[in-house]
Amino acid sequence: MKNPGSPATNPLPYTDTKPVGAADFYFAINATFRFVLARHGIEGLRRYWTDMGAGYYRPVMERWKEGLPSVAEYWREFFKAEPGAKAEVAETPDAVTLNVQVCPAIKHLRDHGREIVPCFCQHCHFVSEAIAAPAGLTVRVSGGNGSCTQRFAKREGCPEPQRIGDIREAL
Repeated sequence: MKNPGSPATNPLPYTDTKPVGAADFYFAINATFRFVLARHGIEGLRRYWTDMGAGYYRPVMERWKEGLPSVAEYWREFFKAEPGAKAEVAETPDAVTLNVQVCPAIKHLRDHGREIVPCFCQHCHFVSEAIAAPAGLTVRVSGGNGSCTQRFAKREGCPEPQRIGDIREAL
């Protein structure tokens, strides 16, 4: 996407001027997850994802404090910039639902014969939850392995915690 302005007005945490990102970045993500998992185990990988959400994505969290319309705007812009993505964002006063029909990362990794870290899809929950929590929001993810549904809502209205078993392993 073209840079729509300063980081304060950009729904994305970066100011890349390419209309679409480079898909080969997915190779690096998968390799990084594999490395952290091998060195630090699943709990260490989950901490890595949480730290990424809380640190790198802090500008997104600040925007999400403005409310659910900011969440919807972020995901619309995010998937416009992701090569090969097919996703829809549905917005109601109480929630933003992201329906990912084609996960660009999983598709690219499969198309190039890469072995995908089985817990790869869990990063969507841990990163997004770390972004959402300080903004008074939460996320629940279901599906995975190339397509999923992510529902963002106010934290107070979502009493059940995420069940990791609702996130399928990537194969």
